[in-house]
Amino acid sequence: MLLKDVLHKYSVVLVSNSPRRRELLKGLEINFTSTSVNTDESYPIELTGSAIPIHIAREKAKAYSRQLQSNTLAITADTVVLVDGEVLGKPRYAEEATAMLRKLSGKTHEVITGVCLFTQQKMHTFAGTSHVTFRALSEEEIIHYVKLYTPMDKAGSYGVQEWIGYIGIEHISGSYYNVMGLPTALLYNELLAFVRS
Repeated sequence: MLLKDVLHKYSVVLVSNSPRRRELLKGLEINFTSTSVNTDESYPIELTGSAIPIHIAREKAKAYSRQLQSNTLAITADTVVLVDGEVLGKPRYAEEATAMLRKLSGKTHEVITGVCLFTQQKMHTFAGTSHVTFRALSEEEIIHYVKLYTPMDKAGSYGVQEWIGYIGIEHISGSYYNVMGLPTALLYNELLAFVRS
């Protein structure tokens, strides 16, 4: 049975500001509405790896849970970039975005998206990980991208689907869509299991 048929009894809500996440969820042929919540995206210092975006996705779920209706299935997500043991979130200003891209230049980094599925009755979290290799970027290329594109709303200061991804990414191991903001194949299977459980 297709996921859209299994989900018919739910009102699905994507709790996210991200236009990329809305685009990706739409691509799964899921009928949904979208909204957003303001949450603190900090996390306990002892967390590492996938535990970080899972924690933030869970905090977003907690912030939205008061609005849950009995037939609502909600989805929250958060993406982080890890390079040389450092977590890169969303940059706050152009200089920070430029510094992040310098750190990614010529290296392989991890992109981890944590996802939380929840209803009034239950909650489930999981994460998808992709490895992305950038060629060495010139200072001119980095400055051009930061100036003309929108790195401020993206973990690690880049969008894989934008110019910097076209010219800079040499290799991706794992889901391309995860780098955009949702591990779609994993999400599809996790939603199936969640609804059936």
